Amino acid sequence: MVPADVVDDATLPLSLYVHIPWCVRKCPYCDFNSHAQHAGVDQQAYAAALLLDLDKELASQAGRPVGSVFFGGGTPSLLRADVLDFVLGGVARRLRLVDDVEVTLEANPGTAEAARFAAYRTAGVNRLSIGVQSLDDAALAAIGRIHSAAEAVAAYRLARAAGFENINLDLMFGLPQQTIEGALDELRAVIALEPEHLSWYQLTLEPNTLFYHQRPVLPDDEQLADMLDTGQEMLAAAGYHQYEISAYARDGRECRHNLNYWQFGDYLGIGAGAHGKLTSPGPVVRRRSKLRQPDAYMRAAPEGAVSNERELRSNELPVEFMLNALRLRDGVPAALFAQRTGLSLETVAAPLAAARRLGLLADDEARLQPTERGFALLNDLLALFEPE
Repeated sequence: MVPADVVDDATLPLSLYVHIPWCVRKCPYCDFNSHAQHAGVDQQAYAAALLLDLDKELASQAGRPVGSVFFGGGTPSLLRADVLDFVLGGVARRLRLVDDVEVTLEANPGTAEAARFAAYRTAGVNRLSIGVQSLDDAALAAIGRIHSAAEAVAAYRLARAAGFENINLDLMFGLPQQTIEGALDELRAVIALEPEHLSWYQLTLEPNTLFYHQRPVLPDDEQLADMLDTGQEMLAAAGYHQYEISAYARDGRECRHNLNYWQFGDYLGIGAGAHGKLTSPGPVVRRRSKLRQPDAYMRAAPEGAVSNERELRSNELPVEFMLNALRLRDGVPAALFAQRTGLSLETVAAPLAAARRLGLLADDEARLQPTERGFALLNDLLALFEPE
């Protein structure tokens, strides 16, 4: 262990995640905490609960600068504009937001409205993440999305018209019955829209989802590999650099909120089912999650609505750090390991040596960076850091 003052929570990056749990309907592949919205949902009451939750979080974190705010879901674009404005106003009064704070909101094309997008922009949202997922109507129907391909493109146009200059588009590949040509055609069409950021990722069947129990016919491994290899070449040729497993960006347009996660920074989590990670002197790293059911969460918000909180053991910290940092193609400075965990690199000398010997980690003692092979075999690389 290095001296306790190596980790200084006052200088660690801090972000805020806000969970909006409602959707029009739950998609069969989704394992996030989401609930179909019903007529009785009281958005204003939920917004008030969010700020009560934040007040409890700030008991130990007041004064730390916050570099990003992220509204995830669920479908945050179901929020009325006045409700979002209320939440963001409350956040701004409680937190020390940096001057160029990144404020992201996830949007479903099926809920896109010009006036709503414009009001979100006025309220302070400066980055929109639109869940396109596919530009094939049959595929969209197969995965349970509520929008059409035309509505997805229209949502992007509405966001531009509303003044958004930083837009991410989510797109999946490996969808039911999808061909290699079909996947690449969709990617080509999304690239043609020229968003600043693309999240391009493979559909995976997660436990506790409908698709996991009623498995659709999906492309085989060889087809998936062809989609990925050719798609990555297309993205690079179009000026999108891959900086994380499924994240591609124009220069300077990386998602700062997610970068903070991957660099093992701290984040507050408010909202039903939200997760947070906080570091205090010692160092002590804690993970905290909130009650998942919206009604139960709102009732418990004045007391913090915590469902689970645990301190990470020192032998868990290396793999927790690497699980995040090695998702980044360029990795992180080696010094960040001690800065974020309070542990010396000597504590992971053996797995680092093994990773370099196997050609999974770059032979550069100043950085923790996966090689091309290590990036492709990330699970094998991470397994080396699992506690014994």
